[in-house]
Amino acid sequence: MQTAIAFILAALAEIAGCFAFWAWIRLDQSALWLVPGAASLFIFAYALTFVEADAAGRAYAAYGGIYIGASLLWLWVVEGLRPDRWDLTGALVCLLGAAIILLAPRPA
Repeated sequence: MQTAIAFILAALAEIAGCFAFWAWIRLDQSALWLVPGAASLFIFAYALTFVEADAAGRAYAAYGGIYIGASLLWLWVVEGLRPDRWDLTGALVCLLGAAIILLAPRPA
């Protein structure tokens, strides 16, 4: 449960932080967007430290699948563009890969 919450928080924080930079550069918004953007990216990095994994690299690799799914949700909810079947198929493949990385039985 702790890992799921950490992944969800990390995904929301990373996407929000990156979107703040996108808004500043691509949408010509104020540089003040960088303040909450930087704070969000700090929260993202901190949240990943709560993932139950034996190595940081595995936690980050598994998070990649979660990030892709959350990005497509952001695309739909925030940007108003519905993901197509290729988006969803790709996200499912990535989530399967993330599950394999995180849940595979490994010797202690």
